Formats: sequence, structure tokens, C-alpha cells
Amino acid sequence: MSATTNNLLRGTLDLMILKSLSRGPQHGYAVSEWIGSATGGEILIEEGTLYPALHRLEKKGLIEAEWGLSEKNRRAKYYHLTRAGQRQLKRETKAWRQYAEAIARALGHGVPSSA
Repeated sequence: MSATTNNLLRGTLDLMILKSLSRGPQHGYAVSEWIGSATGGEILIEEGTLYPALHRLEKKGLIEAEWGLSEKNRRAKYYHLTRAGQRQLKRETKAWRQYAEAIARALGHGVPSSA
């Protein structure tokens, strides 16, 4: 996998995590479940990918975590957006939409005919 592809995937995952947490505090498993559900099962995030991303976002100050009890009365780390995370979500959402629209235009653009 190229560095560009890696960065694109990482940025996409970060954006999806921020979007998930915009709905309110969630533990990691709930974040993963929301991403799977929101994408119709097209994007499934495993623990080995999710938790490093959560820690990376926490280090950047985009999310914060605190311990709480899950629905099953188990100790779980709950993540929530910071103000910086909310601003980042807005910026990244706008940039992603512009990027996706540009790609869609290019894919829909006719192929030049040979002369």
C-alpha cells in the first residue's frame, strides 16, 4: 500500500470516528459498530485499527476519554469530541465532500475520442 493510500485511509478513519463521536460520548466498540452500520457494512473497523486511531486523535486533542460503565455494566473508556475536534470535523467534512464531488465529476466525465 502506498503512503498516499495509507494517509487517505487514515484520514477517512479519523473523519468517521469524529463523526461517530459527534453523536455523543461512545466507547470504542460502539464507534466501530456505528461506522459499520452507517456504511451499510462496507467499512468494518477492527480493534487493531480503531484503538491506535482513537489514541492518535486523543494525542492531537481532538477527542478526550474517561472511564465509565458500559450498557453491560462493564468498565469502558468513553470518548467524546473536544471543541477542537468539532472544528476539525467541520473542516474535514467540507474537504471530503469537495474531494468526493471532484472525483465523481472526473469519473462521470466522458473519455476523449481518438481522432
